[in-house]
Amino acid sequence: MKRYLGSKKVMRIYLDNSDTFEGKPLWQQLVSRIKEEGMAGATVFKAAAGIGAQTELHTFEIWSLSQKLPVVIEVIESEEAIRNFLDRYDSMIGEGLVTLGDVEVLRYKDAGREGR
Repeated sequence: MKRYLGSKKVMRIYLDNSDTFEGKPLWQQLVSRIKEEGMAGATVFKAAAGIGAQTELHTFEIWSLSQKLPVVIEVIESEEAIRNFLDRYDSMIGEGLVTLGDVEVLRYKDAGREGR
């Protein structure tokens, strides 16, 4: 069963997996704050490779103990909730990139699974 949820904003926060805040991985700190804010959810993608703002290539190497790889946090939420989040936690993102875009949200749910 398909349900139209309407127009929302998608926020993508681009970081390095090695970025930290208060001694912990920044992406984990931000996802914790997203949960605390009661936002609909977040997905974290860890890339195998990427080229950053300084055009430096970061790639996964199986033998490397420490790797600097791109991480993307994606959140779909109302524009108001996203702007409030960015205003509140802007100082945590020392270096990184945030993109905002418009999305139409459809939710699919198996009608036979309701109540399980």
